[in-house]
Amino acid sequence: MRMTKRGEYAIRTLIRLGVAQRMGTPLVSVSRLAESEHIPAKFLENILADLKGAGYVEGVRGKSGGARLICDPEKTKIGKLIRFMDGKLAPIGCASETAYEPCTCPDEDHCGLRMLMIDVRNVIANILDRYSLADVVTVTLRKMERDGLVPVIAPVRKSGKTRVLTNPPVKPRYANPDDGFLAGLVKDLALKPTRN
Repeated sequence: MRMTKRGEYAIRTLIRLGVAQRMGTPLVSVSRLAESEHIPAKFLENILADLKGAGYVEGVRGKSGGARLICDPEKTKIGKLIRFMDGKLAPIGCASETAYEPCTCPDEDHCGLRMLMIDVRNVIANILDRYSLADVVTVTLRKMERDGLVPVIAPVRKSGKTRVLTNPPVKPRYANPDDGFLAGLVKDLALKPTRN
């Protein structure tokens, strides 16, 4: 599986809208979304049109308009979102469950590569279909809180200029396994007190 920029931007936008909703400011201007997520505004408008057509977001016109989630984040699985934006989760077409494409292998039933890629697809699907948009928003907010970041969605006026109050994230040089969603979820579960 390889996400396109369109798919990546769509999921990041939905997470940002989920954070905004959780923070009590569910309506976010398209320019604010584009600025905060570093997405070209016209590209984001096209993505939002697709998400609106599929019932994930709603657009509000006017000076105070923007976009907001209308889907239920608890019921919106990440796998479904990725399939909507980018198609299959399988790395190769002959390993796809939802968008099968025949390959050029002379014996597909006994192809070691296909068997391996089916397992890869299964692992990817098991993770992406298990977790909802609400799960990702929760872990995102907890990690931001842990790192001392303030997720401010609405602009703050200072001397007539709009200023974003989010602290810039420190960019890692590599993808640390401890920074993954599941690692954050497991750490969060470990911190919860158990009831006897």
